[in-house]
Amino acid sequence: MQFITQDRYSIAAQEDRCSPRTRLTIPGQLRASGGRAFQTRVHDLSISGFSAAAINRMHEGQICWLTLPGLESLQSQVVWWENCQVGCAFTELLSPIVHDNILARYSGENVYRTVR
Repeated sequence: MQFITQDRYSIAAQEDRCSPRTRLTIPGQLRASGGRAFQTRVHDLSISGFSAAAINRMHEGQICWLTLPGLESLQSQVVWWENCQVGCAFTELLSPIVHDNILARYSGENVYRTVR
């Protein structure tokens, strides 16, 4: 019974995200703790995390660093890995300004954050 409850929680956690994700394609590098960096493509991005291509198996809870063009490495933690895709949560939320600049650069659309 505990397995079923935990599985439902995992699914719900993926659906209840704290910020919207934007689909895009960004070239970058991903490096797992203790490993070598490899080329990747980020497929979606939010201020709280990302998903990207990862040919090698990555494990839930593993610490990794994402490097995007023009930015310092961003520390994150693996949340899931499936079929050569990895989902990670940033250790510290990405600045909304940095997030919007990345979206403007790679989505081809003008992105403006409004103050409410």
